[in-house]
Amino acid sequence: MPINQNRTRARDRGNVLGRPEFISLNQPLRSGGGENRAASRRAGQAKNQQNQQNDPPHEPTDGTKDRKEPQRMPEEDCMQLNPSFKGIAMNSLLAIDIHLSKRLGVCAYTSSSWGSVRSMVTLLALTGHGITWICGTLVCLTRSNTLAGQEVLVNLLLALFLDIMTVAGVQKLVKRKGPWEMSPGLLDYVAMDIYSFPAAHASRAAMVSKFLLSHLVLAVPLRILLVLWAFLVGLSRVLLGRHHVTDMACGFALGLLQFSLVETVWLSSGACQTLISIGTLSWSPFH
Repeated sequence: MPINQNRTRARDRGNVLGRPEFISLNQPLRSGGGENRAASRRAGQAKNQQNQQNDPPHEPTDGTKDRKEPQRMPEEDCMQLNPSFKGIAMNSLLAIDIHLSKRLGVCAYTSSSWGSVRSMVTLLALTGHGITWICGTLVCLTRSNTLAGQEVLVNLLLALFLDIMTVAGVQKLVKRKGPWEMSPGLLDYVAMDIYSFPAAHASRAAMVSKFLLSHLVLAVPLRILLVLWAFLVGLSRVLLGRHHVTDMACGFALGLLQFSLVETVWLSSGACQTLISIGTLSWSPFH
């Protein structure tokens, strides 16, 4: 009996372990599972390396080039980060020019510190306007009766036209704005004096004063007043906020250069009389 009971217990134990939930306990441990996975992983890496060697190298696209290569800064930015002594000096002078011009614009508006004398300063600036001098020269030319006087007035008229065209061309190329935001007036549009550099009034005043000092016999006090007038005309535009200080200085220099050019190509009395005859429609080619 005891032997039969032991057999029955062994059979029951075998049936219990044969159930589905105990199957994993009956199976032996797989010691080589990790090794198999590692071997398959190494085989996959070797295959990928072989495929990369067999594939031709792909050319990088523009996007990848931009990501891989470091961005090169333009030369202008490099110059700004490491400016030269010349660049530092120019920037400093421009900053001083703008600051000084704004400080001198005391008549820019009626609400400015010198706004009460703005009308007087505007009248002074009007004496150096191109339209004013052209009209005045034409009136004097119609009233002149001497050949010498007409010769001087015709050359002065040509010098005024040269000044207007030269200043307008330089201003159109540079296109520098004034220290204060102001729209040009009607006379400025007529005389093509729209931008700031160079100062047209200063150029005209310097050229006219040098012209009159060279071709008119004037007393010493009148000569001093003429030079003072030219300087005040150029300064008036700075006080009105129309020009910078450097615009006025370059305008004076340009006026002196124009005077030298007019003296070089000075028209004779005969050429002036021909121009007068053409202007008055009384010229005849048979005389």
